[in-house]
Amino acid sequence: MAAAKKGDTVKIHYTGTLADGTTFDSSAGHDPLSFQIGGEQVIAGFEEAVLGMSVGESKTVTIPAEKAYGAYDEALIIKAPREHIPPDLDPQVGQRLQMGGPGGELVQVVVTEIGPSHVSLDANPPLAGKDLTFQIELVAIG
Repeated sequence: MAAAKKGDTVKIHYTGTLADGTTFDSSAGHDPLSFQIGGEQVIAGFEEAVLGMSVGESKTVTIPAEKAYGAYDEALIIKAPREHIPPDLDPQVGQRLQMGGPGGELVQVVVTEIGPSHVSLDANPPLAGKDLTFQIELVAIG
């Protein structure tokens, strides 16, 4: 049976969990995830886990943070002066917002602290610094 290799488009079902068992994402009840191996459409460790799998094969892998969303970076905490926050926005801790990045791109941030003179925004990916465990089933190649 053929094994998944770089350049192949694959379809997989998966469930992703954190170290405490919390499920953070799953394809259950949805169409399988389709991506091209080597196309950088999914995290590096996920691509590596699928390499060599055959259709119908299932496995569980733990992907270290370095091959997932990277280490948590304190430099990505932004202390925005209150006067830079739109007056019609009433930020709440935990709220997800978008802001313009240095190259004009949209950056996802989470409000982490609200002070009298500033609002702290975390631009780290939500899963940064976390090892991720995936149950993966290869459904199709091609």
